[in-house]
Amino acid sequence: MRDHGRMDAQFLGIAEMVETPSVAVVVDVMRAFTVAGWAFAQGAGKIVLAESLDEALALKALHPDWVALKDGPPAPGFDAVNSPGLLRSVDLGGRTVVQKTTAGTVGALAVKEASLVLCAGFVVAEATARLLRTRGCQSVTFVVTGEDGQADEDLACAQYIARRVTEAGTDAVEFLRRAGESRAAAELAEGVRQGVHPDDIALCLELDRFPFAMVATLEDSLMVLRPCAVPSLTDEGAI
Repeated sequence: MRDHGRMDAQFLGIAEMVETPSVAVVVDVMRAFTVAGWAFAQGAGKIVLAESLDEALALKALHPDWVALKDGPPAPGFDAVNSPGLLRSVDLGGRTVVQKTTAGTVGALAVKEASLVLCAGFVVAEATARLLRTRGCQSVTFVVTGEDGQADEDLACAQYIARRVTEAGTDAVEFLRRAGESRAAAELAEGVRQGVHPDDIALCLELDRFPFAMVATLEDSLMVLRPCAVPSLTDEGAI
């Protein structure tokens, strides 16, 4: 594997974002952006990242065919919960999903003015790194969304993606171990969090399940997430 040069990476919690970065990678492993990956895999055309539960419900009222999704237990007006294990059996062919979560969507909205915003988890790690690499991003801010920037599953994923950008041979084992031993994983396993499927942790730790990156852009004042195909390693010319 060849070395792809240097990249200046910083890792910040949402509250630490004092200025808009040029390039931002917003990481939420458990579970917002794992869920987003599954939503696209199940056919969703786009995901609207809502600022609040009220906004999500208002968008759903305006667009009854949209699928509204939230953290926690099922609630009136919402069609689904933020669980990859539960979402993977839902047919979303051509549908628009409205997603509101505790950390992930908040982090993406915090950097909505950045020139490039990627949303990521382990399920899209390599595609995310490859997109950063092919676009020649020299400086990248990784937004660690969980636990006020202290969530080790998000930090581990962010550090792994950053390493993969410049060192294509980086192994994921240690990063996945940290995520699997994180507080979020424990809370999911112990039932502290609601709206959980028994397979959620394993699905969140599934490396490179999906071949696309996920790019968020402002569209008519809404932050919209879409899948983005990236060149294969062969196309890139990597060894």
